[in-house]
Amino acid sequence: MADDRLIVAMDVPHAVAGLELADRLGDSVSFYKIGLGMLTGGGLALANELKQERGKRIFLDMKLFDIGATVEAAVRGLAQFDLDFLTVHGDPHVVRAAKEGAAGSNLKILAVTILTSLDRQDLDDSLIQAGDIGDLVSERAGRAFAAGADGVIASPHEAAMIRVLPEAENRLIVTPGVRPAGSDLGDQKRVATPANAIASGVDHIVVGRPIWKSPNPKACAEAILAEMLSPQAQSPNH
Repeated sequence: MADDRLIVAMDVPHAVAGLELADRLGDSVSFYKIGLGMLTGGGLALANELKQERGKRIFLDMKLFDIGATVEAAVRGLAQFDLDFLTVHGDPHVVRAAKEGAAGSNLKILAVTILTSLDRQDLDDSLIQAGDIGDLVSERAGRAFAAGADGVIASPHEAAMIRVLPEAENRLIVTPGVRPAGSDLGDQKRVATPANAIASGVDHIVVGRPIWKSPNPKACAEAILAEMLSPQAQSPNH
């Protein structure tokens, strides 16, 4: 049975490849992420097909960032597609504008804290203030929640810190950078296994390449689902 705590990232070239992947995964997966990489390849059409025709949940990963009025207008337009999650940058003014745009819909706004592909050196190169990444992510998450975010995007390494924030009560933590043991890390730097991610208190994990690059995507997804239900996922590994 599908478990919507697993979100499969459809990081494939176009909508046709996305539908082929969905066919191969079948009923084992109920939640899909569609990102910027497929925006010009029919991503919104794919989102609509999966949502309306196949009953899947959809996470649109746009990471919107702009002045408030532009973000609000963009989110208002996207909200009409009856999607489930949408990402914006975690800056409070962006989150507030996105929530205005999503008003009256069921669309949940998720705030990006710090990308899981970045480490401290990357933050230094971008002139981001000094400090431990975990502390920065936790503070950024708290400010996003205070601005109205329904949830945040954070790595498994910071999920436990976020979960104990008073502002995090009844909010979502969605975690990319999840890799089954032995998988290629690709461009991810702050990663964890599915069991460790769930044990850290996240609500959803996002897995892409390990599934869609697998010779048998359905078997790979089912192995991840089994790990999410394992004893190791119930409490942190030591």
